[in-house]
Amino acid sequence: MLDVQFESPLAHRGASDNISISMREMSERGMIDLRGATTDKKFMAAVKSVLEVDLPKLPRTSSSWGDVTVLWLSPDQWLVLCGRSKAPTLLADLRTALGSIHSLAVDVSDMRAIIRLEGEGVREILMKGSSLDLISDDYKPGTVRRMLFAEVGALIHVIEANIIDVYVFRSYANYAWDFIAKSARKGAEVKLYPNAG
Repeated sequence: MLDVQFESPLAHRGASDNISISMREMSERGMIDLRGATTDKKFMAAVKSVLEVDLPKLPRTSSSWGDVTVLWLSPDQWLVLCGRSKAPTLLADLRTALGSIHSLAVDVSDMRAIIRLEGEGVREILMKGSSLDLISDDYKPGTVRRMLFAEVGALIHVIEANIIDVYVFRSYANYAWDFIAKSARKGAEVKLYPNAG
């Protein structure tokens, strides 16, 4: 019997040369899609008992505790992030705690690729493929946002001012990587004026 082995969608990509930022795939991250009602106190308590962190209720926010981060996706949906090897256990614990509570928890670790961008100008580079004003005050660390990026659906998570994780569906990983790498070429930097406060 063959052992199933995970291979990330960008496993065969080398480092991109001549770019102004750092790019790398975050291949060791597990992801759990979690759905439920924030108005259901039993659901909220059961989830907190496992994750040890409150689910974020405000749109486009996130919360973290230890090695678990939770991204708000919609009023009844979150993406739970953890180490890839921890995801099966965390999922089992969530399902046990949730029991018969109306909810859904599914391991989607293989659904998306995560590309981490670091360095001066990452926001401007992402703006080349999006209509979002990522240099506005709306995009502080912790912000989560779904968007259309280079004509494909994507999700961004602002980690720090100059560190952003870009989530795309696995089938678009190479396309997104190439688009970002070309947009980030040295000499192609774009300097924008920040919004006047």
